[in-house]
Amino acid sequence: MRAIWKGAVSFGLVSIAVRLYSATEEKDIRFHQVHREDGGRIKYKRVCSVDGEEVAYDDIAKGYDLGGGEMVVLTDEDFSDLPLTTSRAIEVLEFVPTEQVDPILYNKAYYLEPEQTAAKPYALLRDALTNVDRVAIVKVALRQREQLATLRVRDNVLVLNTMLWPDEIRAAKFDVLDEDVTARPAELAMAGSLIESMAGDFDPSTYTDNYREALQEVIDAKVAGREVVQPEEAEEAPAAAVDLMAALRASVERARAARGEEPAASDEEKATPIKKATAKKATAAKKAAPAKKAAPAKKAPAKKTAAKKSA
Repeated sequence: MRAIWKGAVSFGLVSIAVRLYSATEEKDIRFHQVHREDGGRIKYKRVCSVDGEEVAYDDIAKGYDLGGGEMVVLTDEDFSDLPLTTSRAIEVLEFVPTEQVDPILYNKAYYLEPEQTAAKPYALLRDALTNVDRVAIVKVALRQREQLATLRVRDNVLVLNTMLWPDEIRAAKFDVLDEDVTARPAELAMAGSLIESMAGDFDPSTYTDNYREALQEVIDAKVAGREVVQPEEAEEAPAAAVDLMAALRASVERARAARGEEPAASDEEKATPIKKATAKKATAAKKAAPAKKAAPAKKAPAKKTAAKKSA
């Protein structure tokens, strides 16, 4: 790894000389834009929108758009005069409980390696953070920008996690959530059963990027001149369930089957011996009871005779 920054951690009156390394790297397969006819790379020129001339990289400055066609141009000198007191220092501001830092604030992770002469104070800060189960809130200037960050311990190494500023977190405002929507106790219980049936210990090494692997297979096949292998189709997502309880129950059974567990007992199997006996007696009583006789049909009133009519 190549260090991207050198400076010192300012810990009270203690100064710890460190080097900063990117702790993560993206594994996405990257492509170039090429001409479909001959595979030639597509290149873009930096052209001024005013005079149409190509502009050299050294002549390019940063501009802040005021709107209405007005632009404020900032030079490198303007940035160098900014009061970045933490330009070459990681200043520890306070130590807070780990659980108080919302993960949504985390941005990018870096490893801190001590200089040879700073190994002892580095180990001191590392071990102290481990013992108290807290993280250090720090300020650091990276790439001409002051950033809030945390210092924590991972695998015996100090890790710097840059964070977003609070005003960079968008508010989650969704009108549909303002409605009074509540789940029934039975639904909550079934959802809890589903969570329990899918519970486990997190091991990131068990997960893979299936899309990237399939894409790499396509590329390798083209390089080798082989016929491209079509990746297996993903399982179709189930349609929206009308009966929430039925969907939850089916999900629980599916999760248990995936783990090789026995299916859950049905409502009938869960019945207690007393309930079963009561149910049997009720069934026997129904069978023993004689069928009710049908009520005799009512006779229709007799019609008047012809003799009465003549009288």
